[in-house]
Amino acid sequence: MLSHVYVGINDFEPALAFYSAVMADLGVRLRFSDAAKPWAAWQPAEGGRPLFIIGKPYDGQPATCGNGQMMALMAPTRAAVDRAHASALTHGGRCEGPPALRPHYHANYYGAYFRDPEGNKLCVVCHDADYRSFNLESHSGRKNGFPR
Repeated sequence: MLSHVYVGINDFEPALAFYSAVMADLGVRLRFSDAAKPWAAWQPAEGGRPLFIIGKPYDGQPATCGNGQMMALMAPTRAAVDRAHASALTHGGRCEGPPALRPHYHANYYGAYFRDPEGNKLCVVCHDADYRSFNLESHSGRKNGFPR
C-alpha cells in the first residue's frame, strides 16, 4: 500500500544514529545514506519497498512535528519491539509508552511508543501472538504452536 514515508529532520547525524539502531532491531536494512543532501533510507530485508526515508525538508524550512501524527513500524517479534524501544532510548529517544500488550487495540497487540530526537512520535508493534513459551510437547498434533 505504501511506497515510502519521508520524515523531516533537522540534525542529520543524531537522526541517522537513532534510526539506524531502531531499524537494525527490526531487521530492516539501510538502502542509502548521503550526508551531503542530507538523507538516508531503509527498506525491508526482502524487497525494495516500502522505503522509510529521513532528510531535510525539500522546502528548506525547519522540520517540525505534527500534533497527532504518529508512524507505526512493524516488528517481526515481541522481542524485536523490546530491542527497538531500548535502542530508541539509548540513541536519544524519549519513551511515550513502554513495550506492553495493549488488548484495548486487539488481543495480540504488543507495542512500544517513543519520540525520536527531533520529537516525531513512533510506535513499534508486533501483531502476532507470542508462541515462544508454547509447550509443543504437551500439545500432540501441533507444529510450531499451530494445528497441523
